[in-house]
Amino acid sequence: MTINFIDQTWPELKKAVKKNTLILLPLGQVEEHGEHLPVSTDYVIAQEVGARVAAETAKKIPLLLMPTIWTGYSQAELAQWPGTIRLRTRTLMDLLFDVCASLIEMGFRKIVILNSHGHHPGIINVVLRELSDKYGVHVAAIANLPSMCKEEYAKIRKSAPGGSIHGGEWETSLMLALGQPVNMRKATKKDIFKYSSPFVPPDNFSGSKKVDWSTWAIQKSKTGIYGDPTAATRALGEAMIKAVVANAFKFLVEYYGHRC
Repeated sequence: MTINFIDQTWPELKKAVKKNTLILLPLGQVEEHGEHLPVSTDYVIAQEVGARVAAETAKKIPLLLMPTIWTGYSQAELAQWPGTIRLRTRTLMDLLFDVCASLIEMGFRKIVILNSHGHHPGIINVVLRELSDKYGVHVAAIANLPSMCKEEYAKIRKSAPGGSIHGGEWETSLMLALGQPVNMRKATKKDIFKYSSPFVPPDNFSGSKKVDWSTWAIQKSKTGIYGDPTAATRALGEAMIKAVVANAFKFLVEYYGHRC
């Protein structure tokens, strides 16, 4: 048995609709991640962590996993380093809307987007509202994947606040744990994010932003990252994947059981 949406026949999908099957849609991005990580980083994390979340959740509720959307929106600042593919914000919104609308029109009513890229949450939020307005179907999102392990990461991280924004300890550790090509000899401390205020915490794991203010506007990156990848370890990555899967599982089961 496979839980991959694209492996099903149409009669099998018809049965899945009748079972009120939950659809999990991973969303990543292809963009530069410094000199030590491949440009596939966000895509790989969305795909591999999404697959693990799906496999665990499918033990409890009916679930199908969509193919990972590999491209999305990145700010123009990232384009100064080769490797960043940039969709316009409205293009990505239309893409997400149309994919979810297709699923809704098939009869699926429980859909969750799992996103691994930091520039997407606001975009996703608008799409969820538009889908709700048109179809009366309340698609949900794990719009900020690191939030699924924020508390666990805070307890065991080695880098100081500012070490995990883009290509730092967290992402590098996950890529190590996922067996991806990581060149730790190229890992550098040159671009640890050093700005901090009551309104902008040093990184996503050390507080909540009270305002929207782009990291890329506050501190210029020399190498294409913000953080400290030298602190990354495979063990930390494995622990974070375990935490993400456990917490995402709890949310998906809760969302699935809610009648709306």
